[in-house]
This record gives sequence, structure tokens and C-alpha cells, in this order.
Amino acid sequence: MPKTIIYQLLPRTFANFNTHPVHNGDITQNGCGKMNYITASALREIKQLGATHIWFTGVIEHATQTDYSAYGIRKDHPAIVKGKAGSPYAIKDFYDIDPDLAEDVPHRFQEFEALVARTHRAGLKVIIDFVPNHVAREYHSDNLPEGAEDLGAHDHSDWAFSPLNNFSYLPGEKFSPTFDIGDYEEFPAKVTGNDCFTAHPSRNDWYETVKLNYGMFYRGGREKQFEPIPSTWKKMRDVLLFWASKNIDGFRCDMADMVPQEFWEWVIPQVKKAYPALIFLAEIYTPSLYKGYLAAGFDFLYDKVGMYDYLRAVTSKNYPVEGISQQWQQTDDIRAHMLYFLENHDEQRIASGFFCGRGMCAQPAMIVAATLGTNPLLIYAGQELGEKGMLAEGFSGIDGRSSIFDYCGVPALQAWANDGKWDGARLDDEQKELREFYKTLLNIAKSEKAVSEGTMYDLEYAQVEGFNKHEQFAYLRHYEPKPYSGKGRKPAKQEEKETILFVLNFDDKQVDVNVRIPAEAFRHLNIDETSEYITFRDLLTGNTYSAPFNSCVPFVITLPAWKGAILKIEE
Repeated sequence: MPKTIIYQLLPRTFANFNTHPVHNGDITQNGCGKMNYITASALREIKQLGATHIWFTGVIEHATQTDYSAYGIRKDHPAIVKGKAGSPYAIKDFYDIDPDLAEDVPHRFQEFEALVARTHRAGLKVIIDFVPNHVAREYHSDNLPEGAEDLGAHDHSDWAFSPLNNFSYLPGEKFSPTFDIGDYEEFPAKVTGNDCFTAHPSRNDWYETVKLNYGMFYRGGREKQFEPIPSTWKKMRDVLLFWASKNIDGFRCDMADMVPQEFWEWVIPQVKKAYPALIFLAEIYTPSLYKGYLAAGFDFLYDKVGMYDYLRAVTSKNYPVEGISQQWQQTDDIRAHMLYFLENHDEQRIASGFFCGRGMCAQPAMIVAATLGTNPLLIYAGQELGEKGMLAEGFSGIDGRSSIFDYCGVPALQAWANDGKWDGARLDDEQKELREFYKTLLNIAKSEKAVSEGTMYDLEYAQVEGFNKHEQFAYLRHYEPKPYSGKGRKPAKQEEKETILFVLNFDDKQVDVNVRIPAEAFRHLNIDETSEYITFRDLLTGNTYSAPFNSCVPFVITLPAWKGAILKIEE
């Protein structure tokens, strides 16, 4: 099976072609990307880049400072909306499409359905967000399906906690953050989304959201009241089934580990029974919960606190490269389910001044993320172009991230989009070179069976003189075709073995690397040693090398700074 490669994009910024925005501008001043702007041409380019899935971020309606009351959508109080555009993770109606993303607001669902169909025609699958932990403070559905009940419709707000309630309350207390919110009133105060059990959240809290109640009494020593099934469980199951019916292919579940595992164990099997092909991806940051959440039905989990954090530290803080071995070993038994990435909407851009200042410098880290395992990979739109994320768009200051709160564009994506032509005509030479690197790498990861289906052997432990473990990393990947079982149609052509040697240089200077391949690696992967010279072809550059392939003679290669070689043996 091909490797899962997810391309994340925020339609609001991805398809915003306005290159002359004003600071903290509204939608009329700065424009907004629309679903219709993500054309067949754009999708074709993303497919050719190597993606198998697109994660459309911010599709479901969220709180905003833009007034859509003319369309029957209740206006939000600006004091509890982050930025003019608002956070995609402050959902205000689980049953509606965000009106910002529609050219014709009354037909926003038709535009979404057309985007899904267009994406599928391009050979890509569709993932959207499911945000189960919290909602916007003024949550209210204007688009409830017939027979559905709104969140909080039957809550008893004088009860601090009840499994009958959809929210948790602070009875007798008025919502009064540590900053001015003008004439906004909330009484009694609801618990804030980041488990902030006070009526006085700060600006650093998720003050624009309120936490949903899944039957966990946090102030009662995390007492669980899951029988009978809490009201929130049923309502959120209905939300999942509603969106699954829209022909999507998966959910990225926001802050999944802030929601009880028991809910996931209950809901995922029900949704998958109705839609067996759906995938569930968990944003999760607690390693001790990984196996439980996989057992609950999740297909993939974020590997943020392990592999992401370490690859970033190697690239930007000069951590020893040999420590990568420890990171994959920590999750080795579940590694096929761990999502690797170097960027997403929460993390700082690689090319920002907060990470390493240049997209090119992350090439060896990106090779590790893409090829070390058969597990899935995430790319964030603009990463492949070296987007810096160093603008102060408005609510979002200069923090190394592309804002998700403001009406703005992403400069590198705008250069690639070229006013909707999606031809890359305005990219500079380095952006073109970096995008070509990503395109080559992702297609290697997807098409080479040694990567997508094979076995990895870490060579780091075996390196000696001529190899700097602080700066270089090496591993083998090998694919062994299964013999014909005699059942079914016999393949027209017997598959061949594939062996690929990866040698990576994280140093800021060119180096000569001597890679020792121990005899145990040949035995473990069922590879024959040979003293004859064989040809290795670098799949990244097309360069060829001739060398013996055995445990007695090291493989020698010269690598430029921040580069890697993907050396496939040509029989």
C-alpha cells in the first residue's frame, strides 16, 4: 500500500491572493480564500507533489468578527473572538460550513461538496477537523438537522457538573477574564476550553472557548460518570456521522487526549461500522495514552513530543543526531501508526527565525520524517516553499507561525499560486529548488516499496572512524517480495527485492562520510554481501556510485552541508 502523505491547508489563507493586506484588516480589506479558489489545477499540483490526502483545516463554522447576520447566522461578540477572522478551533456550529470560505454564502454546502468531489477527482482523499473538546463561548447552531438538539439546550446551569449537561459551570460566578471584555456577559461562567476551571482566564488561556462535558467531574478527583451514556457523547457521535455522510475520508481529531478514552472506545467503532474506510487521526501529546487510543480505534497519532521535538532540536539546537535512534525505538511497536511532521498550524515554520531560518537546512530531517518508517507523514502548506511565517498579521504577532486568526495570505503560497494560476511563476530560485526536493522526496516515499512497505535497519550504532554520530545518520531500508502462494492469479512478473541506503549530513559543512554496514544488517534483512562493485543510484539527484556492498568495506560518500543521499541498489 502507498504511504499516507497528508497535505494540510487552511483554505482561508491558502487561497487568499491579496498581496497588499493591512495590519489587522477585516475581510473587505484583506480578502479571504474560498473553497472555489482551490481549483483542479491546485489539487493536481498537490497530488503531483506526492500527497495522498488533503486536510482542509477550518471548514466547520467558527466564531468570527465578520457579521453574517444577513444570512441568518448569529453575530459573535468581538471580545471573545481571537482576531478578525477568529480561530478555526472555536466552533460555533457543528452542522455548518464556515461562511468565510464561500463565494455564495447561501450555497456554502454545495461549494464544500463540490470541493470534496473535485479533490476526489484529483486522486486525493479528504480529511477535515473534528473538535471534540471545546466550542466557541457563544456556541449556537443555526443549521441543526431535523430531530437534533443543540449543545446546552437542556443544561442546568446551576449545577457545576452533571452528565446530563453538555457544559461544566461555575455557579454563582460571572465570566470576568483578567482583561477587558466590554459588555459581554456570561453568567454563570462556563469552564474554559483548556481545562481552566476559573471564571477569570487570562489572555494565554483559550478564553474564546468553553469545554465540553463528557461525564468527567474534574473537580471531583476526575470522577467518571459514564452510565447512562452522557448527553455529550450522543450529540458528538451525531456530528461525526453527519460529516461522514458528506463523502469525506477521515477526521483529524483536535486535542483528542483532552477527551476521555472511553468516549473514543464508544464512538469510533459506531462511526466505522457505518463508514468502514474512514480514518481517525488524533492530536495527542501524552505518550502513556498512545496504545489506549490506538486500541480505541484511532488509525494514526501525532508523534510530536518524540520525533518532532527531537528532529527540531537536531536541526536548530545542535542536538546529537544519533539520538534519533532512541526516538523511533520509543514507539517502535506502534510506529506504523505514528504521524511524523516538521510543521503544522500550531508549530513554528522551519524557515522562521524561531526554528532554523532557512527551509533548505531541514532537508536531512525531512528525509528522516518521510522515509525512516512506513508510517504517515504530514506537510503543512508552504513548508515545501520555505515559508518563513515572520509577519505580524494582526492578532497574531511575529511568532514564526502563519496566522490562523487573521484575514491574510501566506507569501510563499501566493508566489506559487500566482493569482490562481498555480504555476509557481513568482517563486524565486531557492523556493523552486526546495519544492522540487519535496516533490522528489515525497514521491520516493510513496512509490518505493522499500520505504512504503519494507523494513528499516538503523546503522547508527555500528559506525566508527570516518563517521560523526553527532552530525550524520544512516540506515537501510529493504523490501522482500512475498513468494506466490499459489492462490489467486499469478503475477505476470515476479517482484524484485529493493534495497536503499540512506546517508544524511546534518552538519553545516561538506563532509566525507564512511558508512559501515555490519554483517548483522545483511543477515537481518536477508541481503547477500558482495565484494563485486555494484551500482547505487541517488534517487534525489540521479547521481550514480559504484562500490562493493559488504561488511568489510565501508561505503564512502561526500555530502554537502544539510543534505542527504537516498541510494538505491540497481541490480
